[in-house]
Amino acid sequence: MLIPKRMKFRKHHRGRMKGSTQRGNTLVFGKFGLKALEPTWLSSRQIEAGRRVLTRYIRRNGKLWIRMFPDKPVTFRAAETRMGSGKGNPEYWVAVIKPGHVLYEITGISESLAKEAMKNASYKMPIKTQFIKNNNTGN
Repeated sequence: MLIPKRMKFRKHHRGRMKGSTQRGNTLVFGKFGLKALEPTWLSSRQIEAGRRVLTRYIRRNGKLWIRMFPDKPVTFRAAETRMGSGKGNPEYWVAVIKPGHVLYEITGISESLAKEAMKNASYKMPIKTQFIKNNNTGN
């Protein structure tokens, strides 16, 4: 699973997920992609589950890019703990996803195969997604 090697600060604030994404909203590497339509936190387990589905479905043909990274720690408090005594320890990592963010990209396979692979990967995501393709004739 994806996890940062080192962090400047161990614990983050929760933050807000308002607005749409400013970066990472276009296809850069591949011809086909999976785009998020809702805001969410994607855990490293969910990202890995989508990656596994994609690599198995395309049978290691073509090339796959993961366009997100879980760099935000989520902390838990121990069960039945009284108020105070600080923030809990980091339990897992999430990637903050806003509407319009490209999650995965694929190239080197046919459009029908890519569409079916992305559909299977979207079942692993907790949000609505959309299949997109690169309309540039130069690629």
